[in-house]
Amino acid sequence: MKITVASGKGGTGKTTVAVNFFLSVPKTSFLDCDVEEPNSNLFLHNELEKVKEVTIPVPVIDEQKCDHCGKCADFCNYNALAALPQKVMVFPDLCHGCGGCSLVCPHDAISETGRNIGDIERSLSGQFYTGILNIGEAMASPLIKELKACAGENTVIMDAPPGTACPMITTVEDTDYCILVTEPTPFGLNDLKLAAEVVREMRIPAGVIINRAGVGYGGVEEYCQQTGLPVIMKIPYDRRIAEAYSEGIPFVETMPQWKEKFLQMFETIKEGVR
Repeated sequence: MKITVASGKGGTGKTTVAVNFFLSVPKTSFLDCDVEEPNSNLFLHNELEKVKEVTIPVPVIDEQKCDHCGKCADFCNYNALAALPQKVMVFPDLCHGCGGCSLVCPHDAISETGRNIGDIERSLSGQFYTGILNIGEAMASPLIKELKACAGENTVIMDAPPGTACPMITTVEDTDYCILVTEPTPFGLNDLKLAAEVVREMRIPAGVIINRAGVGYGGVEEYCQQTGLPVIMKIPYDRRIAEAYSEGIPFVETMPQWKEKFLQMFETIKEGVR
């Protein structure tokens, strides 16, 4: 089973939920797919080793064959190619690696080479994998796809990037269940609605965890009741949880009774997938 932990905005406690959930359920693997800012290992403290460099194909122009017709540049929607009268310029950072330019070239003047966009690292136990996108790199989705390919046969928990853009969608697609983490505030409700709509369109079963529950705003629960979106857990606004977080300690280690609550939630998720 593949379970994604996502959120409509950053700062809701998505990574906190993912880490504590992983530590509570036996025989699970963990993928930190928030490749632009992976921080799960700040709480897991694994020793990591690099297992793969991830590349995307970018064009290389053979000027001996090229007649500068401009068809490659006309095809590219991302302006990664510029056809000048005597030269075709390539801007690798803009290339999305689709390979279309080489297909439309009438003179077979375009080949491809790999451009590194980031790395995949894993723990020595093999239970934890993380992707690390290169600084300034805009192409997160190819790295996430390669990271998801590392998932084993056990239950896999994936920490998705926040928001509802392509990296989040790439992480959530083809998973069995999505946990949407939110907070009981107007901002939390607004972004929960966006994330819930994305998951609904993808036809992936989902449930909501309300983090920092009890601050006094009831709009999130009202929305869940109206839309039939189940609230599968509430994590209270608790100083002990905040203190453990500030020290980089998963709260299931300082409050072990929460492991049973996460296990109960896991059973609820399995029922929702059937």
